Amino acid sequence: MEISDQQIIELIKSTSTKEKGFSLLLDKYQERLYWNIRRIVVAHEDANDVLQNTSIKIWKGLDKFRADSSLFTWLYRISVNESLQHIKQNKKHSFFVPESTKEVLIEKLEADEYFDGDDVERKLQKAILELPKKQRLVFNMKYYEDLKYEEISEILGTSVGSLKASYHIASKKIENYVKQLQ
Repeated sequence: MEISDQQIIELIKSTSTKEKGFSLLLDKYQERLYWNIRRIVVAHEDANDVLQNTSIKIWKGLDKFRADSSLFTWLYRISVNESLQHIKQNKKHSFFVPESTKEVLIEKLEADEYFDGDDVERKLQKAILELPKKQRLVFNMKYYEDLKYEEISEILGTSVGSLKASYHIASKKIENYVKQLQ
């Protein structure tokens, strides 16, 4: 029997069951958070680091969760912010000046020994990495997670209309990119 978000929140609110609630929260969402992070930072090792940081942020922020949004939305917002922060910090601490973050991410995709997709999936991932950051985030959340635009709006703090336009444009860009590779 799967535990509901409300049950997890109730466990977290009590100091005697907070750790159990946190453990159940991670059991329920860790894999989805990992893949959300992985699609943003690309490399497996980076995704694990960001997931660890995300878990710490979640633990530290549990007392501040007000349930203004769903638990899922709150977790995703943290994972997206941590992923973007990771990319920004890596760019800052690099000893070389990369041509662009996109090219660094594509290099990581090519070198990732844990990538288990076929050639079509690799082309799709490269096409996604060609997108501007916002379009890439929107596309990943809609295409891979099948999130509703309202949920994405809460996570990214953007209007639904803007998200629909971003997804449509991203889809067309990916389609054109993949056609060029054939």
